[in-house]
Amino acid sequence: MFGDIPHPVLERMRALEAVDAADRTDGTPRMERLRQITPDTGRLLAILAASSPEGTWIEIGTSAGYSALWLALACRETGRRLTTFEVLPHKAELARETFRTAGVEDVIDFVEGDALEHLPAMGNVAFCFLDAEKEIYGDCYEAVVPKLATGGLLVADNAIDHQETLQPMLDRALTDPRVGAVIVPVGKGELVCRRLAS
Repeated sequence: MFGDIPHPVLERMRALEAVDAADRTDGTPRMERLRQITPDTGRLLAILAASSPEGTWIEIGTSAGYSALWLALACRETGRRLTTFEVLPHKAELARETFRTAGVEDVIDFVEGDALEHLPAMGNVAFCFLDAEKEIYGDCYEAVVPKLATGGLLVADNAIDHQETLQPMLDRALTDPRVGAVIVPVGKGELVCRRLAS
């Protein structure tokens, strides 16, 4: 899955990594920054997604599409599709450019809009990656967990570097009888939840 990353995907990944690195050093306003995951987190996401049960894959918070590129590798490996949601118009524009230039539009369904408005109609979620505004993590968690298939995975970014802000949601997940959960010290910290049988 990682040994033969298509050149257009790899090229776009490197371009976004360079933009993200520059954002962190040049004083770019917080809302404008890409704030994307690290490459090791991308690898973890792809492996977890490829190991998930049958069902729908979703991403809440596309940004410029970097994490979706890693998940697209897993889509190609498994014959699945990813639906990814972004609410900010300027990031949505970047995401569309990412998917077009990387040549992954065949495995990604991009939705410019609020995932919380679409989740009620969804079911049998096998994999969800959550990387949005931290203030909505709790709402997203409560909306996604009931939709998870047995064995389905919810992965939330920033579980370590934004731990104080996310503590109520983290406490909920780590004690929630519906899931088994652990915080993995990869990248900025990943909360990984697996839906247990009812």
